[in-house]
Amino acid sequence: MKVLVINKDGRPLMPTTPRKARILLESGKAKIIGRDPFTIQLIYGSAGYVQPVTLGIDTGYLTIGFSAVSEKEELIGGELSLLPNVSERLTERRKYRVQRRSRLRHRAPRFDNRRRPTGWLAPSIQHKLDAHIKLFERIKSRLPISKIIVETASFDIQKINNPEIEKAGYQAGEQMGYHNLTAYIRHRDGYKCQNPECKSKPGTPTQIHHLGYWKSSPDRSDRPANLITLCVKCHTPVNHQKGKLLYGWKAYVKSFKPETFMTTIYRRLLNVLGALEAFGFETKFKLEKQGLEKSHHNDAFVIAGGTNQLRSETLVLEQIRCNKRSMEQFYDAKYIDTRTGEKVSGSQLFSGRRTRNMNLNGENLRVYRGVKISLMSASH
Repeated sequence: MKVLVINKDGRPLMPTTPRKARILLESGKAKIIGRDPFTIQLIYGSAGYVQPVTLGIDTGYLTIGFSAVSEKEELIGGELSLLPNVSERLTERRKYRVQRRSRLRHRAPRFDNRRRPTGWLAPSIQHKLDAHIKLFERIKSRLPISKIIVETASFDIQKINNPEIEKAGYQAGEQMGYHNLTAYIRHRDGYKCQNPECKSKPGTPTQIHHLGYWKSSPDRSDRPANLITLCVKCHTPVNHQKGKLLYGWKAYVKSFKPETFMTTIYRRLLNVLGALEAFGFETKFKLEKQGLEKSHHNDAFVIAGGTNQLRSETLVLEQIRCNKRSMEQFYDAKYIDTRTGEKVSGSQLFSGRRTRNMNLNGENLRVYRGVKISLMSASH
C-alpha cells in the first residue's frame, strides 16, 4: 500500500513507499495528516513531480468503488460502504424534534415558509449523492487527479417489470381503476388474511400490513409489493416482534431503490464532478477480458482504464454515525402479565384500539398489566 503525500502548501504529489515515508517522519521532514488512506505532508519546500492519474468511480446505492490509476500502477483502490437506514434515522430525529417543540409554551407557525428550491432531492438521496462527492474531494485532495470517469446508468423500472410495455401502457399502472392503495391491496388479496396459518372466521375485519417494517429492512416503502392484507387477529403487536410471525416476511417483488437512485442522480453527479461517463456493459466486457472477479473495487479499476498495472490492496472504508443528536432515549416499559406471571413489554399488553370504529378494536389487554418492572425512559 502506497503512502500518499502532499507538499507543505497542500498540493498533492505522487505517493511514496512506506519505507521512505518512515524516514521522512523520523527525520522531522514530514508529519502525518490523515489515515485511511495514510497520508503525510512535507514540511520542507518541494515543487514535486506529478504524473497523470485517472480516478474511476463505480457508483452505488450501498457501496462505492474507487480506483486511482497511473500508467504503471494502481495508486489507491477500495470500497466505501454508505451509512444504512438514513430514512429511519431522519424519522427518529423528527420524533425527537416534535417532542422537544411540544415542551415550548408557544412557537410561531412556520409551515408556510417551507419552500423546496430548484433541484431539491429527498434527504436520503441527497445524503448518498453527497457521499459520492465527498469521496471524490477526499481523494482529489491527496492525489494529483487529472481525469475522472464515473460509471452511471438510467433505468426504466416499468420496462424491467414488464418488458412488453409500450406507449400508453406507461400510464396504466397496476392500481388503475381503484379508489386508493388500500382498496387495491384488499382486492389483490381477495379480501382475505394472507397468513397461511390464520384460524380466524370468515368476515373477520382486515387491515393492511407493511412487510418491511423492522428497522433493518431494506424496503419500508408503501409500494404495493411491500403491503399485504391481514386480519385483526394476526396483525397484533406481539406478532410484529423479532422471531414472531410477521418479522422478516419478504416482499412479493424486490425493491428497485438502487436503480431509482441511480436514475435520479447520475446526470447531476457527472455535472458536479466534471467527469466522463462509463457504461455498465463496457465495464462487464473489460472485467471478463482481464479475468477479474466482479467487485466494486475491480469495477472501478477497469473504469479508470486499468489493465496490467500493479494492483494495490483493497482499502475498505465505512461511513459511521458520528452522534445521535439527542440527550434522552425512550424504551418500552416492562410489566408482569397477571395471566402468566411473565415479564412482557407494554406494547404487547396494549389497549386494542386501532381505529375510531369501536367494532374494529380488539380486546383491551391493559387490564392484565401488573407491576411495572422497568422505567419507560432512560437518560444518558
